[in-house]
Amino acid sequence: MLEKMASGLHTQTLSHQSIAIGVNVVSEESQEITGQPQNEPQQIAYQLLETPRHCAGVLGYQWIRDGFRYFAKAPLIWIVMTIIFLAIMVLIGVVPVVSLLSPVLGPIFMGGLMLGCRAIDTGQPLRVAHLFAGFNRNTGSLAAVGGLYLLGYLAIIVVAMLIMLLSGGGDMFAAMSVETTNDIPTDVSGSMLMVSGGVMLLVVMLLYIPLIMLIWFAPALVVFHNVRPIAAMRLSFKACLRNWVPYLLYGLIALLLMIIAIVPIGLGLLIVMPALIASIYLSYRDIFESVEPPA
Repeated sequence: MLEKMASGLHTQTLSHQSIAIGVNVVSEESQEITGQPQNEPQQIAYQLLETPRHCAGVLGYQWIRDGFRYFAKAPLIWIVMTIIFLAIMVLIGVVPVVSLLSPVLGPIFMGGLMLGCRAIDTGQPLRVAHLFAGFNRNTGSLAAVGGLYLLGYLAIIVVAMLIMLLSGGGDMFAAMSVETTNDIPTDVSGSMLMVSGGVMLLVVMLLYIPLIMLIWFAPALVVFHNVRPIAAMRLSFKACLRNWVPYLLYGLIALLLMIIAIVPIGLGLLIVMPALIASIYLSYRDIFESVEPPA
């Protein structure tokens, strides 16, 4: 009798071990298929700071470095999302009237990508669906950020054209449009045109940088902490201004990476763009949030 009971217990133990091994094999196979570890989501509390932090200059490099690490956690998903995003933007851009939607849709897509970065940060898998997550979360506020950006961009163009006209560009174009054009030496007309064009380009650059500062962190503030569009843009500008040193280094490195990425027929953008997107999330977290690890 005792021998039968011992034999039964032994068989039951082997059965449990077989089940445990089977579950482990399934988990490993699932990880191989998805390419991502099946981690349990971490319950991390992210609190929005009242005032953006002032970060050390070296973080401008570290944000980009860690952005590539985020890319390495799900490279295939990042590449697929980048291809889809670029395809959508190109298709919208070829239609004259519809192309005006591009600046409005940009913050919506960026909001979804920020949510994808948060998923990686909390141990959840990144999914292609994250690209469209902004259409299900604070979509109106994200679109408002895009609309304000569009208005700002149009205002910059108008101001630049007015300055160009006031700096002599208007007289130049008027002279070129009448029959007396032949009386104007070619080198003089070319010089006037270059000066006017240079003034316009300089004005656009000087005004566009503050516009970028206004929207840089706005999508993240909207999707993570429900900040209203204008308040989010104001906080974004303040954060960029307080951290101009790390962002100066960040901008130089990002520019160099973009130039290198374009060389191989633009294929490098499929890696650099996701890394830079992740770096925006990482800089946002360092500047705006207090992170409380799970108990």
